[in-house]
Amino acid sequence: MAPLDGVWRNIMRAFAVLAMFPVAALAAPPPQSSILEVASTGRVLEAKDPDALRHPASLTKLMTLYMTFQALRDHRIAMDELVPVSPHAAAQQPTKLGLVPGMRITVHQAILGLITRSANDAAVALAELLGGSEPRFAQMMTLEAHALGMRRTHFVNASGLPAAEQWTTARDMALLARRLIADFPQYYPLFSTPSFVFHGQTVVNLDRMLKLYPGVDGLKTGFVDASGRNLVTSAVRDGVRLVGVEFGATSWPQAYGGMAQLLNSGYLALNVPLGGTRVMTAQAAPGLGGLISHAHAATLPHPPLRMAAFHPPAAPPPTAHPPAPHPIWHPVAYRRPAPAAGWGIQVGAFRSLPVARSVAYRARQMIRGGGVRLQRIAIRGGFVWRAQVTGLSQHAAYGACGQLAHDRRPCMVFRLLPGRRIARG
Repeated sequence: MAPLDGVWRNIMRAFAVLAMFPVAALAAPPPQSSILEVASTGRVLEAKDPDALRHPASLTKLMTLYMTFQALRDHRIAMDELVPVSPHAAAQQPTKLGLVPGMRITVHQAILGLITRSANDAAVALAELLGGSEPRFAQMMTLEAHALGMRRTHFVNASGLPAAEQWTTARDMALLARRLIADFPQYYPLFSTPSFVFHGQTVVNLDRMLKLYPGVDGLKTGFVDASGRNLVTSAVRDGVRLVGVEFGATSWPQAYGGMAQLLNSGYLALNVPLGGTRVMTAQAAPGLGGLISHAHAATLPHPPLRMAAFHPPAAPPPTAHPPAPHPIWHPVAYRRPAPAAGWGIQVGAFRSLPVARSVAYRARQMIRGGGVRLQRIAIRGGFVWRAQVTGLSQHAAYGACGQLAHDRRPCMVFRLLPGRRIARG
């Protein structure tokens, strides 16, 4: 019995050592899958197990955003509409904006919260606005996913928080990304928002691909223990847009490096040069004002929910870098210049026309330039007047919002497209 007692003691010591480590460290790493497609055609350039079921994590928010953009396009909601925050929404686990029950935020703020911080509380607030309850909205999400052709996708919540029955595939997520880009070119530039200010705090975009790989202009990251690090990315080079999806990376450096290699291999296969190219951004559909890629949020005047603008990034150098002799990826990006005077700022949205006019003229007087314009927008239960100052250059518009932000006044920079006509108030 002595030898057996010794074996038993060794086994117990082994269990004691194992007990010192977290259970997650003993679990097998999540399986990896990926796909790379040409955005315009859906042509698959590279794939690894693209139809295997995976937990989407916060990639779920891409469908929440798709359905929000649908409601905006169909005028069922408006960017300035206030979204009530329920106790259920406020109780969501991080990451979150820190919303509290009874608070109201704008649709625009909620969208930026999803895109930048991947805010679970904002996702549920939008779900309850659009579906009445999060479970009902999740059913709507699944139905919409199947209508788009995402046959192996099933949603049970709006945020992507862990749920055993929430599934998708790399191929389905690539399809959703392509539809977001194609169906909502007027809203897609929001995905490249680097940061925005909420309640006096700067909320920074968590997607590092926007800075790491030239040409990337969205879409989303996601992580839960059961899925690993997930990434959906779109990039444009020489007019060629690719969409890549990656599931199951064990670290963010691995996820970003893998996505960069995926994009590099795709562009090489298409004979698209990888060095020194200009970055193209999604353009808004004709007749719709495009929110610029570095978006600023505006709100209805309900303090303290005010959002200050931030200063734009430094202007790109006057000349592009020469093409590199081999594939590279670096944080420098170039964007097409906008028309000199095709920009404006919005300084609020009000139910009272006289108040909107007064605020707009006060802003115009403060920045000493531009023309006042009042835009009537229908929302639930009536309409609001947007107070705007137009006829500015891009530099003047950013400078004006920076000046107003210094006084803690709401401000949003927007770009006017040729042919856009809006009646004056």
